[in-house]
Amino acid sequence: MLRASKNPLLVSLLLVLLLPLAQVSTPAADFKREVIYQIITDRFFDGSTANNNPAQSAGLYDATKANWRAYWGGDLAGIQQKMSYLAGMGVTAIWISPPVDNLNANIPDGQGNPTASYHGYQGRDFKRVEEHSGNASNTWTEFDALVTAAHQNGIKVIVDFAPNHSTQDNAGEFGALYDNGTFIGNYTNDTNGYFHHNGNISNWDDRYQVQYYTLFNLADLNQEHATIDAYMKSAAQVFQQHGVDGFRIDAIKHITWGWQYSLANSIYTYGDSFLFGEWYQTSTGDPLYRDSYKYANKSGISMLDFPLNTAVRNVFGSNANFSEIENILTAEASNFTWDEDLVTFIDNHDMTRFLSLLNNNTRLHQALAFILTQRGVPCIYYGTEQYLHNDTSGGGDPYNRPMMNAFSTSTTAYTLTNRLSTLRRNNTAVPYGSHQQRWVNSDVYIYERKFNGNVVLVAINKGASAAQITGLNTSLPVGTYNDYLTALLGGVSVAVGSGSGGNNPVTAFSLPANSVSVWQTTETGGFPQVGSIGPTVGQPGVKVTIGGKNFGAVAGTVKFGTTTATVNSWSSTKIVATVPVVTNGNYNVTVTNSSSQVSNGIQFTVLTAKLIPVTFTVYNASPTQTGDYIFLTGNTVELSNWATTWDAAIGPMLTPNYPNWFINASAPAGQTIQFKFIKIASNGAVTWEAGANHTYTVPASGVGFVNVNWQY
Repeated sequence: MLRASKNPLLVSLLLVLLLPLAQVSTPAADFKREVIYQIITDRFFDGSTANNNPAQSAGLYDATKANWRAYWGGDLAGIQQKMSYLAGMGVTAIWISPPVDNLNANIPDGQGNPTASYHGYQGRDFKRVEEHSGNASNTWTEFDALVTAAHQNGIKVIVDFAPNHSTQDNAGEFGALYDNGTFIGNYTNDTNGYFHHNGNISNWDDRYQVQYYTLFNLADLNQEHATIDAYMKSAAQVFQQHGVDGFRIDAIKHITWGWQYSLANSIYTYGDSFLFGEWYQTSTGDPLYRDSYKYANKSGISMLDFPLNTAVRNVFGSNANFSEIENILTAEASNFTWDEDLVTFIDNHDMTRFLSLLNNNTRLHQALAFILTQRGVPCIYYGTEQYLHNDTSGGGDPYNRPMMNAFSTSTTAYTLTNRLSTLRRNNTAVPYGSHQQRWVNSDVYIYERKFNGNVVLVAINKGASAAQITGLNTSLPVGTYNDYLTALLGGVSVAVGSGSGGNNPVTAFSLPANSVSVWQTTETGGFPQVGSIGPTVGQPGVKVTIGGKNFGAVAGTVKFGTTTATVNSWSSTKIVATVPVVTNGNYNVTVTNSSSQVSNGIQFTVLTAKLIPVTFTVYNASPTQTGDYIFLTGNTVELSNWATTWDAAIGPMLTPNYPNWFINASAPAGQTIQFKFIKIASNGAVTWEAGANHTYTVPASGVGFVNVNWQY
């Protein structure tokens, strides 16, 4: 609490707030309190010269760093050696580029220069570690050492996982895939059907092409094949066995959507984790935006917040009106059930760095302060804190991936990240709270985060002139509040008077040009308050993490609806419980503390059983007109419990061979299900197929296929 003029302990409390985060071990399923740091392993730090030019992929390393598409020497040992630097910045999770064994072949560019998969996105063996990152024997030694060091520093480890494809299908190893050293198959001699052979995507808005065509000549894996399905799920488990805390899933927009529900379920069933993926879209007006939030709401996989990223870059980098950010936050809050799990970012490895867009450190600091105090899980691209950028050819790929050139702990960006990461940990209003715009114009944005009695108020002025702020209200209690950042970004103090209904007036004040002010308060005591549950979907027996405050030191009870769950661990802010045996469906989960005080509820979807990917095909489903689609609906929560709306039913189905439609969905293992197909017209009108319900017994393991005719 920072009521400076009324609190004699201000100085002591402030010093505590600004200390580096303590080493803590918390479940991974609640990531809202974390600050992620994205690392391109090859471009971070060379911790061992022994792996720079390994024999099995010799000639792909460039010691001069002149060839931007060669390996430059960064490795897992290098990240490990910089762990204290990361912890000091307030980083609580690292997202590392895919560490799996990658393409060994040299595929020269148009000028005869060697190119390499230094970025990690051409996996050849998902159960071994890349020799340039680890060692020449492709063992897990260096990876294990990194995970151990990270956890000792209170830092979680996220691996980039790319199950969409293997290597290039038209050169090099031609998509060759290995299982811990054993050859499985390749693209050019694919007698088993392990790959899709549909050519490159040409229509990026076509649902079938996006999921089943090829991404930039990368051999597209067929996850509906039992062998590939089992391989990818077991590969993820190998990483879990080696201690990873989460997965960033590459190109989720381009992997069979329904299959990914079963991938997430497999990971969560095996153990504690957090999942988010890359679904590229620039705005909420994207043709597939509706599909994206439906996916995030139902799959158990969150996603990178690209629409907000676009708005942040426009507002801070191109001087757009702050209303653009506010509009995105409002739209996503109404569409995403779990918008606080969206991963927010300023830039990444696939776009120009912010400082290449606008070479202005002040604006960068403002953008950083925004994502670190907003809803969602903030992710910082490596080197941002050192103002790293290379503007060659506009700063796009590969020039947005330069070698880390400094490790100063005294930059403003480094200090800012530390302070706001500490705030995210210490004040639940940031990770769990609501968002309310309190004052906005083109250059000034004042917003409030509130979680019951915990409040954070943030004021950003990106304008070149001071702004006179009048008529500002807040939920902060009466008092005077110093800037939490201690004027690091030019912030000021404010005085709050007495009001009503959560609208206490702030005395008129001048907000300095190019400044950020943060004011905050925390309450003590009160009823238990739930702010998070993760994962958000799972069958009985899966463990979930519940985050919040005021749970108490003595264990109470957790209920799914009216059914009491087994509690595995309990603290005042985190509870781990096991999903009880209840009928499948959506449940309100509550916490009752040892004083019999009951919390607010939070939604959780209880599945019938572990998920199995099943491909449903219906023949001769016609006629349909443009804008009409066929959907699947059925008698379990996995099949939407007979829902008939676009956002709830399974679909839209795909029709590359009209009038036949198909979709891959995840269904409960070993269960006999009932289902039907419906047509949802562009105006929302629903037409059911005639006849009795179809029935199908889902396999207990592997994958399934069911083919029926539309019943007239």
